[in-house]
Amino acid sequence: MAKQQSRKEKNFLVQGSILAIAGVITKLIGAVYRIPLTNIVGSEGMGYYNVAFSIYTVALMLTSYSLPLAVSKLVSARIAVGEYRNAYKVFKCAMAFALIAGGLVSLIIFVSADFIATNIMSMEMSVYALRVLAPCILIVALLGVLRGFFQGNGSMVPTAVSQVLEQIVNAVMSVVGAYLLLSAGKNIAETRGNQSFGPAYAAAGGTIGTISGAFFALLVSAVIYFAYQKIFKRKIRRDRSRHRESYKKLSKVLLLTIAPVILSATVYNISDFLDTAIFNNIMAAQGYKNEEYASLMGMFSSQYSTLVNVPLSVASSLAASLIPSLVTTVQTGNRKQVHNKIHTVTRFNMMIAIPCAAGFLILAKPIMDLLFYTEDNATAALMLQMGSISVVFFCLSTVTNSVLQGLDDMITPVKNAAISLLIHVISLILMMVIFKWNIYAVVLSKIVFSGAICILNAHSLRERVGYVQEKKRTFVIPVIASAIMAVVTIVIHLLFELFAGESIATIIALLVAVVTYGASLVLLGGVTEEEMLEMPKGTTLISLCRKLHLIRGEYR
Repeated sequence: MAKQQSRKEKNFLVQGSILAIAGVITKLIGAVYRIPLTNIVGSEGMGYYNVAFSIYTVALMLTSYSLPLAVSKLVSARIAVGEYRNAYKVFKCAMAFALIAGGLVSLIIFVSADFIATNIMSMEMSVYALRVLAPCILIVALLGVLRGFFQGNGSMVPTAVSQVLEQIVNAVMSVVGAYLLLSAGKNIAETRGNQSFGPAYAAAGGTIGTISGAFFALLVSAVIYFAYQKIFKRKIRRDRSRHRESYKKLSKVLLLTIAPVILSATVYNISDFLDTAIFNNIMAAQGYKNEEYASLMGMFSSQYSTLVNVPLSVASSLAASLIPSLVTTVQTGNRKQVHNKIHTVTRFNMMIAIPCAAGFLILAKPIMDLLFYTEDNATAALMLQMGSISVVFFCLSTVTNSVLQGLDDMITPVKNAAISLLIHVISLILMMVIFKWNIYAVVLSKIVFSGAICILNAHSLRERVGYVQEKKRTFVIPVIASAIMAVVTIVIHLLFELFAGESIATIIALLVAVVTYGASLVLLGGVTEEEMLEMPKGTTLISLCRKLHLIRGEYR
């Protein structure tokens, strides 16, 4: 029994690593395919595309955003005490919710797409993209339940595989769909005398990739589910627990679990909406032209956010893997094990977030020029340098939010996010009105927002379970290792830029940065041999470190 528990303790970091790697891969694919998509669709078409997606995102938040987390939490809590029948009932209740809520919202958006595009968004040509996206709401809701069920059973592999496949199909079909429908739209434009049909149809073609990717991921997840169903039903037959929960009770519990997550997601998502509204209105009042502040906000939402979201995807994946494991540990009542779980995932998170922030600080312009080679990246690069520290704060706040939710405290993260949002809005207005920092005020106020959440969540964890994060190995050693990495990386980039050009110099410098940081972290004692063993390919990592004389002794 003790050995089985030990295996479970080690497994969650491996599972989180798998999901984190999948998250990084999907973010990279997403960043890459956006370049040809933008070239095909054009600025006007991307306007229609983004309007459709802004409505689609709100719909997802209301129907399916919280489902993987809620299902994972409720299923893992019941599996932890051997209640497989109740866990399966949770799954069926969630599926019913996904069908009803996802189907209803999909239908409403599809039917009222013309009204929404014309009267609410004042962009009637976005109706085509919006109608293509409408059925995807139902698909993603069903997919979210399946992913939550797998995660609740302690396996992140189905979610990771389906995410990567979804993004690959999305990338291919988005570009192909946009190209094909652009031609169709141009033909219609000639007959109707409205040139906007070309970009509008191209935008709709781009959204075909989203629904195609989600549908393919749903098929893959369904196949995995039906293959696993036989194993799970055997566990149900062996279920000897006497506690039986009714569907009515479980439906209520599911809704009570979903509601706070939706509230939390709303607070996070509304911050972007408020930023845009406040920024646009103040810039207009200060005499800037529409195209000037629209361009600045475009840099922020595309170049800046695309890069910042890559390390954040790692934090989200680790947080997703932590919740089922934490719920299981909470059931035992062992506070020390709870503390160890939080400590491990936070340290692993910071080992990634801190060097990413350092990399953005020293290589912002070269990275921007490498990825967005058609743009003038001077302003966007300065944004990235100024906002690099927010990567650390956002990653930390993402994990601490999930920890509180895993401790069955769903309200505190919402309250902390709401307080932080208020501070964020006040700081943004002050920076723009008094200091006139325009787009840089948005970047700096994001630091205030994420930093405030970290402070409030840390206080909540201390009050809730007496947890205080260890400082030396979590923060100090990664910072020192990142500083060593920064010095070496700058020197390498300068040397190679002299005779190989900036692009090649940037690629080589990034590779050297990864190796230098990893070696420095091991030498400084930031990661132990036991912790490396728990990571994917841990034995190989240890063997490599021994060959490089980074650690001593022989592995047994």
